[in-house]
Amino acid sequence: MFHATHYTVRMRRKSFEDMHCSVAQFLEVAGEWWSMLIVRDATLGITRFDDFHERLGISRNVLTQRLEHLMAHGVLTREAYQDNPVRYDYRLTEKGRALWPVLAAMRQWGDEWAAPDGPPLILRHDACGHPTKLVPVCSECGERVTSSNDLSVAAGPGARDGLLPVPRHGGRAVGRGTG
Repeated sequence: MFHATHYTVRMRRKSFEDMHCSVAQFLEVAGEWWSMLIVRDATLGITRFDDFHERLGISRNVLTQRLEHLMAHGVLTREAYQDNPVRYDYRLTEKGRALWPVLAAMRQWGDEWAAPDGPPLILRHDACGHPTKLVPVCSECGERVTSSNDLSVAAGPGARDGLLPVPRHGGRAVGRGTG
């Protein structure tokens, strides 16, 4: 029996930090549901604690924990905008802004599979004015990638011991080397 990914370290449920997998590492940083909602609001221009609190309906202590976690992982930065009492703006870093395609994909999935009355918002491309959505394409040839069946996997520079995550369905594993 093949397993999707082979891990040599037994994992604790509360953390993925020791799991050698880019998806797991993403989840370690931004996988808690409040984190991505905070990032969503930050991409929409929300920067103040009270605005996050009001928009999300999140408890103040959980919001504080999530903001601290996102700052510790370099997704957000904090800048004082008031001295007495000290108050902060929370702004996305370059690393945080790089989460936009993830948010767009999550929104599109929700629009298609979890929004029975239709999408709650429509994104329009400023250059042409048309509604748009994220469409995965090959970064080299520009051809559209419609599923994992259009892809193969090979060991990358961070692969350990030549082990590859082997998909059970779709996609094809290529090679066993580390390079």
